[in-house]
Amino acid sequence: MAENLYCRIELALLEKHPGEKCSAVNRLIDDWDNGILERKCDTEILPMDDPGRPDQPELVDPRNLQRRSTSTEKGRVFLLHAIAHIEFCAINIALDAVYRFRDMPDQFISDWLRVADEETKHFYLLDNCLRQRDSYYGEFAAHGGLWDMVCKTRHDVMHRMALIPRVMEARGLDVTPGMMNRFDQVGDQQVVDILHVIYEEEIGHVAAGSYWYQTICLQRGLDPDATFELLIDEYFKGGLRGSFNWPARLKAGFKETELKALERQKESFKLDNR
Repeated sequence: MAENLYCRIELALLEKHPGEKCSAVNRLIDDWDNGILERKCDTEILPMDDPGRPDQPELVDPRNLQRRSTSTEKGRVFLLHAIAHIEFCAINIALDAVYRFRDMPDQFISDWLRVADEETKHFYLLDNCLRQRDSYYGEFAAHGGLWDMVCKTRHDVMHRMALIPRVMEARGLDVTPGMMNRFDQVGDQQVVDILHVIYEEEIGHVAAGSYWYQTICLQRGLDPDATFELLIDEYFKGGLRGSFNWPARLKAGFKETELKALERQKESFKLDNR
């Protein structure tokens, strides 16, 4: 007898133990691909204000986090821990997209279960790396900014696709090459290799967000470029900070017109906040 897809995802979302959560996701995608799970939308959708996570790391204001430099072994461990936390959160984020937006087609489910499965791989790589350096996930404090945006966008799948993959996760495409360079400069090839795997697969994750965002906009008769600008203005008060990795973002489904608009918003934000 087939199991309810959404009940299984809910169990995975609520699971607190990182290893058990990752195993639950691995089984989920296998069972979905093999046709063992069926879509029954008759169960309550929980708000998931705080999905399953271990008691540690403690979540604090980002301003209270320690500086993470690659110049020392301790600093590199801090940075690895911060990335591991992002990847752990990303598992829950991908699962929540399937769990919450139940009127989307099967391909949407397949895409985001695949993303969740790849995020488990990223987490395993980083957690194993931390353990090899006499650390572990949860040793240091972290912040919950990613999940805050998940909660803000749970009312609309278009907002979710625009602002989680195409803003929050796309930021990783901008900063990861620089991190790889810094680890390379100190001869830490193990971390460079891990970050390369994450970087290449995250392009695909952002591309999935781009595809579904653009598809939903067209279904609603909205211009994707103009709508994206409006959403950035609404949620980020006028613009995004930092430089943008054009080659990676173009591979991930951004258009040149969108990137030019982001650059204009960034410059306007700088001028308004001098």
